[in-house]
Amino acid sequence: MGGVNPAGRTSGHQAFRRTVLDALPVEDQTRALLGLAAMMRLASGQEDGCWQDAEGHPLDPATIVEQTRQQVLDHTLIRRIEDPRFNAPGLPANRRASLELDAPLTFRVRRRQLPLDLPEAWQVRELDGKLLEVTVPAGEMNVMLPEHRPAQVRAAGQLPSGFEPSQLYRSVHHPRGLSMAIFAASDCLGDSGLDWSSLSDRLDPDEVAVYAGNSIGQLDDEGWGGLLKSFASGKRATSKQMPLGYGQMPADFLNAYVLGSVGSTGAAMGACASFLYNLRLGVEDIRSGRCRVAIVGTADAPVTPEIIEGFRTMGALADDDSLRALDALELLTDADYQKSCRPFARNCGFTIAESSQFVMLMDDTLAMEVGAEVLGSVPEVFVNADGWKRSISAPGIGNYITLGKAASLVREMLGEQALRQRTFIHAHGTSTPKNRETESHVLDQVAQAYGIDSWPVVAVKSYVGHSQGSAAGDQLTSALGSFAHDLLPGIANLDAVADDVHAERLGLSRETRAFKADAAFLNAKGFGGNNATGVLLSPDVTERLLVQRHGEAAVAAWRVRREATRETAAAYRQQADQGRFTPRYRFGEGVLEGPELSISDAEIQIPGYARPVSLAVDNPFGKLEE
Repeated sequence: MGGVNPAGRTSGHQAFRRTVLDALPVEDQTRALLGLAAMMRLASGQEDGCWQDAEGHPLDPATIVEQTRQQVLDHTLIRRIEDPRFNAPGLPANRRASLELDAPLTFRVRRRQLPLDLPEAWQVRELDGKLLEVTVPAGEMNVMLPEHRPAQVRAAGQLPSGFEPSQLYRSVHHPRGLSMAIFAASDCLGDSGLDWSSLSDRLDPDEVAVYAGNSIGQLDDEGWGGLLKSFASGKRATSKQMPLGYGQMPADFLNAYVLGSVGSTGAAMGACASFLYNLRLGVEDIRSGRCRVAIVGTADAPVTPEIIEGFRTMGALADDDSLRALDALELLTDADYQKSCRPFARNCGFTIAESSQFVMLMDDTLAMEVGAEVLGSVPEVFVNADGWKRSISAPGIGNYITLGKAASLVREMLGEQALRQRTFIHAHGTSTPKNRETESHVLDQVAQAYGIDSWPVVAVKSYVGHSQGSAAGDQLTSALGSFAHDLLPGIANLDAVADDVHAERLGLSRETRAFKADAAFLNAKGFGGNNATGVLLSPDVTERLLVQRHGEAAVAAWRVRREATRETAAAYRQQADQGRFTPRYRFGEGVLEGPELSISDAEIQIPGYARPVSLAVDNPFGKLEE
């Protein structure tokens, strides 16, 4: 797994550790804080193992942690938006106005700035080759007046301050989400401990699949956001904004610049369930035998004025006025913004966030052959729509079906007691009043149906916010952290469970809890009725299933091969913890356009790929006689 969100880097469970920091042993706390300080450019580790502060002064790790601890805590997770546009003087905007001119207005303007289509009454006189004088007659004149509007939403889950993925490789006008995807996929490859070239050489080129996207495309200025504003803002559209804005572009970037993959690709969009939709595609491809490795993920960077304003006008976000009213406050402080997201408590809206998360899926036979580290396994992802609805954004009935099926599968695989006593739920947990009531009813009813008395519930959005299509990726990687540390993050800011929450059979806690889990349920409820629940099995359970399927001798041999993988992955994580990142980005390398291929009716040989693409296909349809 690999990625980045407001809690930090995904590999090595760094981001998870940030969410359970106070429950960790001192050694793990120090490692997490030191790695975040390096990521935020507050310190740096050297190849000889020594450390320096931001000014280059040598310091021991303990001193660096002591000096930077508060800054790390204050500038990770949910916090006041650090984009200066959201603070004084405010968000740049324009206001339409009609001016009543009592007398003619004369002004000078450069020739290239004058509109091509002038009002008939305007008089233009040339002063020189570049400068014109324009006279507007008295009367009404429609104009756009520039202004700065105070931001009405000032809280968001942002990547750790000082970390800019676009600065780590040769990015050229890449939208932020795509830069995050490059980093996240590279982090995933590094965390795997496997050499990608060697791994891909073992496979037919089309036995690798990439399913990655996001929920709303790239809407910052480098993508569709800048494109759509170009005419109205008087700026020129660029040749990159249109193609780089597409929602499937994270997958395209991985194929073209990270993996060199020619296998199956695409993106499934399902609003807030998009990560699980893509996970489902990868799982189905592997189960059907269509591929053996699937890279699955999402990348969302929606902390922009326009997207925030869109959600705010829907009444979906925790804006400043609502937060003040909720807590009866005159002014909001940084501490108030940090607790803006309150799943299952008294709340007023979700907190938007940015995140990119990727996982590498592999069929079990290949994983054992290459000595892969097994963090867990995904037997199934269930997806169901809501049926008839009044409001397209309101929740409906589909989530009862997805979670019910997921619970049924775990009971069939692991047994009644495992389901009831050794599973937990990563709730969608958006922090809206509607979600706290409706999702808790889903969870509570399924718990009742399966005889579960106190189902532990985690809501990671209380730490990292709602990253839209990447939200379930945040949940999945957090759940893998729970398997590794036997800890469930508490629901931050849960001072008291709201009165309308159906909590009779749910374990809702503010405190981090020790818990040994066999399985986790990843729940997502997206606008439009896009419901998904993924089942995630722990590495211990997965190993038991591997023994059952392949035998103890094969599993023992895999464990031996895994040692080398673990050493390589540990070396990568050590470099990453020291703030030394080298994202995999192969622009313009090995480019092929077709004439280089060797094609027969049985296979296609691609230069640079160890094995050919077989053209043999399954035909379940029968054959007509010639």
